[in-house]
Amino acid sequence: MTTTALRHLDGIAALTKALNGVLVGKEDAVRKTVVTLIARGHLLIEDVPGIGKTLLGLALARAIDASFKRIQFTNDLLPADILGLNVYDQSERAFNFQKGPIFSHIILADEINRSTPKTQSALLEAMNEHQVSIDGKTFPLERPFMVIATENPVEYHGTFPLPEAQLDRFLMRLQIGYPSAGDEREIIKGGEIADRLAGIRPVLSRQDITELQDSVDKVAVTDEITDYIVRIAGATRISGKMKLGLSPRGSQALSRAAKAHALYSGRDYCLPDDVKQLAVSVVSHRILVDSAQHGLARVGECEALVEDILRDTYAPK
Repeated sequence: MTTTALRHLDGIAALTKALNGVLVGKEDAVRKTVVTLIARGHLLIEDVPGIGKTLLGLALARAIDASFKRIQFTNDLLPADILGLNVYDQSERAFNFQKGPIFSHIILADEINRSTPKTQSALLEAMNEHQVSIDGKTFPLERPFMVIATENPVEYHGTFPLPEAQLDRFLMRLQIGYPSAGDEREIIKGGEIADRLAGIRPVLSRQDITELQDSVDKVAVTDEITDYIVRIAGATRISGKMKLGLSPRGSQALSRAAKAHALYSGRDYCLPDDVKQLAVSVVSHRILVDSAQHGLARVGECEALVEDILRDTYAPK
């Protein structure tokens, strides 16, 4: 493992501990959020309101000393409301670009499926290329940059489902879920969001995060692990239950997520278990099942199908 990665392992543990302190009882969601961050990815949280999505984004930004913006997506939101626009300055007789909220490190795109496809697509270039183009000029986004988008999978009135091209930009999709009775008691005792965030202090710097992201590129993936990912992707394409299988870009995403998970676990090489632990979250939103189900029921079908594929696909020892 590189000396840079080794130097930050304690910071990763501290970051995980800080997030677990505010998102009580959701260790798996916290682990996948941190892995997504160091993999230079974006996260889609598909769950009901009030389970801690905003809290997670705020806590993450504070713990890495990063800027945070929450964008409430509505059907009248325009691309310029996200990206920014050129405003004419009469004193200078020139147009000046006023940056929109996208120019932050951690973005919470709340209820992203409530905006029109035109507004949704305004995020595509930023998420994929970490830059924004306005009137022929390109503006780079600062690193680290991560979009955490949320969807309410129960209420569909007045929504615009994300197309496959947009879903593919998210490294992982997850559900946080309701807390257990014991965890809910602890949440109630913890008070409001401001009270629960009061103790969050930076445990890693933005520079630390970018160095970790660069270290992910150096994690070793053997041919056996690559072949394992290829077999998983192939199984999604030949299944009679599928309308749409995993694309090669999806296979690349699974490989990068596995490398980030290996680094998160203190290794500079991948194991089959790194792939297995993340495959459902990385793959399930990139495939389309042949079903009449909607919402959480359809999500559950996709996840169950990926779990079946993992169980039936040979994994290297």
